[in-house]
Amino acid sequence: MNIAISGLGRMGGQIARKLHDDGHMVIAHNRSTDKVDEAKAYGATPAYSEQEVIQAFGGEQVIVWIMLPANVIDKKLDEWLEILPTGSIIIDGGNSDYRGDKARYERAKAKDVTLLDIGTSGGVWGLENGFSMMIGGDQAAYDTVVPVLDTLAQPRGGHHYFGQPGSGHFVKMVHNAIEYGMMQSLAEGYRVLREGPYKDLDLAAAGDVWQQSSVVTSWLNDLTRQALHENPTMDGISGVVAESGEARWTLETAKELDIPMPAIQAAFDVRLASQDGQTDFSTKLLAAMRAKFGGHDLNGKQ
Repeated sequence: MNIAISGLGRMGGQIARKLHDDGHMVIAHNRSTDKVDEAKAYGATPAYSEQEVIQAFGGEQVIVWIMLPANVIDKKLDEWLEILPTGSIIIDGGNSDYRGDKARYERAKAKDVTLLDIGTSGGVWGLENGFSMMIGGDQAAYDTVVPVLDTLAQPRGGHHYFGQPGSGHFVKMVHNAIEYGMMQSLAEGYRVLREGPYKDLDLAAAGDVWQQSSVVTSWLNDLTRQALHENPTMDGISGVVAESGEARWTLETAKELDIPMPAIQAAFDVRLASQDGQTDFSTKLLAAMRAKFGGHDLNGKQ
């Protein structure tokens, strides 16, 4: 299938590479040209402007997957809608706020363009492990891009169509809020091991044995134990932990629905406090986890 990937960052770059390696014709576009050059080197079709993206489809249906931060999605979507031909499909694969998706879908529809919201999880491991994708929007557009999604899911990922515009981003948002709570529990537990009554416990070894069919066996624990093997004392990590928006939006939605979320609220508050200087071993471990699964900066930058 012919598809353009616009935004070749940590995940967008892996999405483009994974699709190319499976035989799709990938048109690679990015604001900075070096990422486009990298994609060109492995065989993707380079596009140094949005107009070059459109031209590369040679009159066939244009499908553009954009991987951009939530704070620029509206501006970039409107720019794309000015030039996309009728009948195009545009995919928002980033972590956009689901509450704006219906309006974005309607803006695209007014231009005879279909918008899919695809919440995408997998971090920097998606190329190797496959991505998990949660989809909202038009059913026919989803059916059209299933070959792309099947490729991106290989070998251990998956995808599911949830229905109305915004539903894909909504499911991904809640996923990320759950992630906050799970990470916080692990970080606090390892801190208790480190500062408890038994001195010099091998935290990485505890993680190793927990990873052997215990109830807390998980990918997050696996990455945590790896981080502890590499840096047992978390030296060189400030302990400032960024919050990227999804837990905040989940908590706002839950408040509107009168649904208490004490665990996720507490995990969110820890991240905010870390940005005000309240750091400890557990927040350093949170930062190490984020770096492991998402390639995030170890010292609190997005």
